[in-house]
Amino acid sequence: MSEQPTNKNVNNDEIDIFEFVNRIGAVLRKWANAIGRAILITTVFLIKRWIPLSLTIIVGLLISYTLKELSPSVYTSDLVFRNNAVDNEQIIAYVNRIRSIADKSVLSEALNISKETSDNIISIGAFWVIDLNRDSIPDKVDYANNHNVHDTVNVRMKDRFNVQARLKSLQDLNTVRDGLIYYINNNQFFQEKNRIRLNQLSEKIDRMNIDISRIDSLQKVKYFEETRQVQSSGQIVLNQAQNQMQLLHKDINDLMKEKHLLETEMNVYNQIVTVLNDFTIPVVRTNNLYFFAKKVLPTMFIPVLLILIFIARRAAIKRIFEKY
Repeated sequence: MSEQPTNKNVNNDEIDIFEFVNRIGAVLRKWANAIGRAILITTVFLIKRWIPLSLTIIVGLLISYTLKELSPSVYTSDLVFRNNAVDNEQIIAYVNRIRSIADKSVLSEALNISKETSDNIISIGAFWVIDLNRDSIPDKVDYANNHNVHDTVNVRMKDRFNVQARLKSLQDLNTVRDGLIYYINNNQFFQEKNRIRLNQLSEKIDRMNIDISRIDSLQKVKYFEETRQVQSSGQIVLNQAQNQMQLLHKDINDLMKEKHLLETEMNVYNQIVTVLNDFTIPVVRTNNLYFFAKKVLPTMFIPVLLILIFIARRAAIKRIFEKY
């Protein structure tokens, strides 16, 4: 008798599951039918009114082309500096001060360039380089300046920064690069920081030379001492001497590697900044046809589409107004 209620509960559970699945299926079918109907209505609506919509697109392209031809050319190129002496926050903020220089004469003096070159500069901005997954490889530039500084996986790189220049002509790229280097090197605070850095590197290299010389002398002394002991003590002392010589040799190699890194830093990266990736000549202008079309076409197409929808549904809209 006790098994009958149990079997009844199991059957009820199975019925509930089937009913639940059927309801989900009914909802999904309803959504699919609604989406399919909406796509069909939209397609038919666009096909019936292809003439005004096509004319809108053609007129938008003509306006975009006219704007392109009437507007002066704008070229964008990027430069990557290695920051050798100061914090990235300081040097990026310093480079971005150029944006606030409205007077072209002042700009030409700040960058040590001609007035004609400064007239060709539209804007110059410095941006952080982002390292995704923290693998010490630059992945992207934070042009929007909206990177989450609390992100510990995707981080701002501390040893480099990106400079983007927007110019009216291409022949001034090298001049602008040299002007940026002059502008940075002309900062007294940056000069002092770099001077101190180079002095510290020189002191470290001198100290390493002394340590290497001492270890090398110690190695020679141990070699001659252990050689004399081997002649009287046998093979065991010889093996011990070889092990000690290997340890000293490893110490010298480690110091030499560190010294080479410091010498590279001192001789190759001896300026405040070093160019890692120079300006490249853009293939096409920034304000090309696509630049204007992506703004003009939506501005024209959406209002025309709304007007056509209003005309098509004017009877229904009229009934709604009459009802209320």
